[in-house]
Amino acid sequence: MKKRDATPLLGQVLKKIAPRIGARVIMEPEWGIVGQVVYKSGRKRYFRYSSLDLNPLGASEIATDKDYAYFFMRRMGYPVIPGKTFFSDAWARAIGSPGRNIDAAYLFASRLGFPVIVKPNSRSHGVGVALVHTKREFYRSLREVFRLDRIALVQRPVHGKDYRVVVLDRQVISAYERIPLNVVGNGVATIHKLLLAKQKSFVAASRDTRIKIEDPRIMEKLKRKGLSLRSVPKKGERIFLLDNANLSAGGDSVDVTASMHPLFKKIAVQLTRDMGLRLCGVDLMIEGDIRDAPKTYWVLEVNAAPGLDHYARSGKTQEKIVEKLYLQVLKRMEK
Repeated sequence: MKKRDATPLLGQVLKKIAPRIGARVIMEPEWGIVGQVVYKSGRKRYFRYSSLDLNPLGASEIATDKDYAYFFMRRMGYPVIPGKTFFSDAWARAIGSPGRNIDAAYLFASRLGFPVIVKPNSRSHGVGVALVHTKREFYRSLREVFRLDRIALVQRPVHGKDYRVVVLDRQVISAYERIPLNVVGNGVATIHKLLLAKQKSFVAASRDTRIKIEDPRIMEKLKRKGLSLRSVPKKGERIFLLDNANLSAGGDSVDVTASMHPLFKKIAVQLTRDMGLRLCGVDLMIEGDIRDAPKTYWVLEVNAAPGLDHYARSGKTQEKIVEKLYLQVLKRMEK
C-alpha cells in the first residue's frame, strides 16, 4: 500500500530524532498515524497521533474528560472554572437524566449570567469552544457542541493571559503564552484580506493551521465590535477574532519557558503528579503574568497528549525546541 505523505508531525519528528539514541520508528504505512519505537535494548513503545506510550491509561482517560478532571482537581484544591455538564437529548434519555438537556443548560447559563463559555467535554484544540452572549448564540453554539460530543460544559468565563505548560516527569520542558487569532491593520486591507494573508503566511511556514474565515464565532465577535469582514482596521490596530487561544485555531505563541516564575513551575509539576501523569500539558489562565509570583489563576484543563505540532510549525526556532523536547520524551519512554 502506498504510504501517505500527510504523516502527523509527531511521527515525522520521532523518525528524525530516534537514530540519535540508537532507536528506530516504524510507521503503519496506510494511514501514517500510529507507530512503534524500537530501542537498542529491544524494548518497544507505541504512539497514536500525539498520544505516547508514557502516561497510565486511567490517568489519561480522566484527563481526556474535562468534567472528571475538574472534579479531582477541585477536591485537591486547585482553582478550576465554575461550571456544569449537560447532555444531548439522546444521551440524557439514555442515562436517565432528561432534565440535563439543552434547555436546562440555558437556564443554568442564565443564572450564571451571560456571557458564558460552552465547550465539548472531551474534545481538544479548542474545537467547539465559544463565548456566547445571547440566547440565540447559546442554542446555536450548544447544538454545535452536541454535534461533536454528547456532553457539554457550560462555564463562567475567566480573564487573563492563557498559557500552556508542558511537564515531563518532574520537569517543565516547555511553556508558552497562547494569543487568540488576530490580525493587525495596515490602514488599507480589509479584515478578510488580512486573514487571507495570515493564512498564506501559515502555509509559507509549513504550519498546517487552517483559518475558518466564515466561522460563526468570528462573525459574532466582529459584530459585537461593530465590525465585519469588510471593515478596514487602522494601521497598527489589532483585532482579536476568537476568544479561545488555541494555536490550532490560528493563535500565536510566545515562549516563556526560561522566564516563568518558579512557583508556577512547581504548581504545574505537582498538578501533573497529582493527576497521575508523567507527560502533561497544563493550561493556565493567569491574571497578570506567568513571570510573576502566583496570585489569581485558574487551571483551564490538563492534557495527557499535549501535541506540539502547531507550536513546532510556528517557526524554525520552535521546531528545534520541539525536537529537543521529544528527544527527552523518547528517552523517558524506554524506562
